[in-house]
Amino acid sequence: MKRILLIIVAVVVGSVLLVAVRNGRGHETVNYRLVTVEHGDLESVVSATGTLDAVTTVQVGTQISGIIDEICADYNDTVKEGQVIARIDPTLLANAVAGAEAQLARGEAELRHALREHERYDALHEQNLVSDSEYNEIQYSLDVARASVQSAEVDLARARQNLRYATITSPIDGTVISRSMEVGQTVQASFSAPELFLIAGDLRHMQILVAVDESDIGQIAEGQTARFTVQAYPDDSFTGIVHQVRLQSATEENVVNYTAVVDVANPDGQLLPGMTATVDFIVETATDALYVSNASLRYKPDDETMKTAFERMRSEREVLQGDSTSTRRPPPRAEGSTATGDRGMLWTTDETGQIAMIPVRTGISDGTNTVVTGDKLDGGQQVIAGVSSSSVAASSGNSPFQQQQSAGGRPGPPAPGGF
Repeated sequence: MKRILLIIVAVVVGSVLLVAVRNGRGHETVNYRLVTVEHGDLESVVSATGTLDAVTTVQVGTQISGIIDEICADYNDTVKEGQVIARIDPTLLANAVAGAEAQLARGEAELRHALREHERYDALHEQNLVSDSEYNEIQYSLDVARASVQSAEVDLARARQNLRYATITSPIDGTVISRSMEVGQTVQASFSAPELFLIAGDLRHMQILVAVDESDIGQIAEGQTARFTVQAYPDDSFTGIVHQVRLQSATEENVVNYTAVVDVANPDGQLLPGMTATVDFIVETATDALYVSNASLRYKPDDETMKTAFERMRSEREVLQGDSTSTRRPPPRAEGSTATGDRGMLWTTDETGQIAMIPVRTGISDGTNTVVTGDKLDGGQQVIAGVSSSSVAASSGNSPFQQQQSAGGRPGPPAPGGF
């Protein structure tokens, strides 16, 4: 008796499960992922990265060789134009000046002797007491003495200038960024001037050298506003103005880039040379506009749902226009991409739970959202951006023999009265 009772219970349970499955198939529901039509400002930007640098940077070297005798400036020191920042041992240079002075004195003495000889031979030549050959020889000696004096003067000027080069001064007002020598170090300037200091100009005014891809460089122009951030201050946003778009291109890994120079104010000294900046060039701005997520513009229901929604819209239009004989037109295509920046289609649900279409025109995009305009569009309205994964899994799991719905996101029509 007990075994018979268990068999009866099993049969009843099996009948209930079968009915539930059938009822599930007949009342299949789809859960949509909704987004809100926002109202506010939107910006179209071009993003790139660059490096902060001083507007003016000067490498200070030396034109003479010698041993560093004194260093008068260090890292981060603020210096003025003409301020002494280092000295080279002047011993050999001072000796060179003394030798040049002695050579000049000897040349001047020889010149005086040549002048006296010339005066004496000139009087004798007028009296025909010396030959023309002898007179010409005296004239030649005088010319050589004069040239020797001029050469000695040049050598002395060079020696004195080299001695002045032993005292190294700052060529501009600025800040010492780097120092590449120590006291006692020997510098050699035989072939090229070695770099001793790197001095940046006024760091209250800086610039960003931004590498912009060739596909975006056409949207960058002088006077354009740029917004940027640096890793040192991730919560702060800074602004600058495009000063120049350089014509010289650079190719890295088969990518052609152009350099855009952005002028930046740095009154507080927060920004430092060498920082990496993430720059957004503001190409266009839409104020007081409606915008939606790009996903909602990409969403497209199945063809049957689109046809039904179009028929409903056509019927409503005929009722409003009072024209029951209007020409039947094919349903419009929903734009799957915002690349055209012209027409698009949004989808929503009405009060009866049925899908309805909203034709729109698209405007600028920030890469995530796009400005839209339409007669049936209001701020705060909810539109469909996709189908939740749970509803897709539920629909595909009703039968083990039913093919799983593709990931393209084309849900069937919702059940009357809800999603």
